[in-house]
Amino acid sequence: MSGSSKQAAAAPNNSGNGVNGKLTPKPAAGEKAPEFELPDDSGGRVSLASFAGKKLALYFYPKDDTSGCTKEALDFNALREEFAKAGTAILGISPDSPASHARFKAKHELELPLASDETKATLQAYGVWAEKSMYGRKYMGVERTTFLIKDGTVAQVWRKVKVPGHAAAVLAAAKAL
Repeated sequence: MSGSSKQAAAAPNNSGNGVNGKLTPKPAAGEKAPEFELPDDSGGRVSLASFAGKKLALYFYPKDDTSGCTKEALDFNALREEFAKAGTAILGISPDSPASHARFKAKHELELPLASDETKATLQAYGVWAEKSMYGRKYMGVERTTFLIKDGTVAQVWRKVKVPGHAAAVLAAAKAL
């Protein structure tokens, strides 16, 4: 007996990347966004329900204060007033601690909220905790991904994001929604 029958039964939005051999879901456009409640950079808590009545640009990034993640945060931060005019909130999530987020925000004068998922439960629920490879070494990490959410439903997903122009593309989609 082979395990292929189990794989064939898997939903098409699942990937082979997983934790402890389990498939990690990858929410797609039209699906309900997974609920979350996480500590934020200011010592409070933030949840999906916190954004009821607004659209949400929810972006997942690997690590505070690295070049790509800093550029992405600066790009979203620079467009935050335009996102607000489009009725869209912005939230960044990484596995870094709330204290790391606070230092990152202060250093780069960021005014957008950042949430901490040290347990990686939300990262897994959104299918962004994935196997990565660098210089032939495989490891688990955050796959840079953005979800545009409206009324608790995923409207659009950008996976394996390339930073240049990304925040502007998400803003254009938010305005069109």
